[in-house]
Amino acid sequence: MPAVRRPARTLLRAAARRREAAPLLALLLASCLVLGFVEIADELGEDEVHAVDEAILLALREPGDPADPLGPEWVEEVGRDLTALGSMGVLALVSLAVVGYLLIDRKRRAALFVLLAVGGGAALSLLLKRGFDRPRPDLVPHEAEVFTASFPSSHAMLAAVAYLTLGALLARVHGGRAAKAYLLLLAALVAFLVGASRVYLGVHWPTDVLAGWAGGAAWALLCWLAAMALQRRGKVEEGEADEATGPGAGQPPM
Repeated sequence: MPAVRRPARTLLRAAARRREAAPLLALLLASCLVLGFVEIADELGEDEVHAVDEAILLALREPGDPADPLGPEWVEEVGRDLTALGSMGVLALVSLAVVGYLLIDRKRRAALFVLLAVGGGAALSLLLKRGFDRPRPDLVPHEAEVFTASFPSSHAMLAAVAYLTLGALLARVHGGRAAKAYLLLLAALVAFLVGASRVYLGVHWPTDVLAGWAGGAAWALLCWLAAMALQRRGKVEEGEADEATGPGAGQPPM
């Protein structure tokens, strides 16, 4: 029996160390992303940064014709389809669908948390836009309608906030590492494609999108840390996989 107990204790200690290290790594990454956002914002007025922004925008246009994006017309249509994945309407629909599922699953506090996380990210994006008030690119024609200031890209930021938050939420209810990695990578890919489409359509400078990705990912990480802390205190319901394997295994669900 002692020989059996020692490996079990070792495994439990290793799992505890991993649980302790994950929040610290997430906090470190969030701090780096915030610093990246601040650095980009600080460099906005520099001629060198503006030259890079212009060069990238022009590189995505047909040589000699800045009014025509690279590729055939169907590529432009795909760009509009991808950019719609970061629109307020689509993100609201996806977020409310997840909230509805959580309510049906009797995870009311988790549903409220999702609403606050995504809604808080949207409010932060709007405040940042009003604070910086950067004009939209006038170097090339816009291939999509725009109504707000340019910095940071709200499509890139909100796509990162919503899809990474929802991807992390889904990953927590799946025990397999492959499933977790797939969900998180898929969320990151969607956020990347949304941001890239904004530059391709000429409605954002590349630095707008980089800042949006950094700000959105930082917010999503901070929300994830908050969710972990609240779950440990029993303030937010945990996923099925965590209830089965976590420290509360065997206890009745909330």
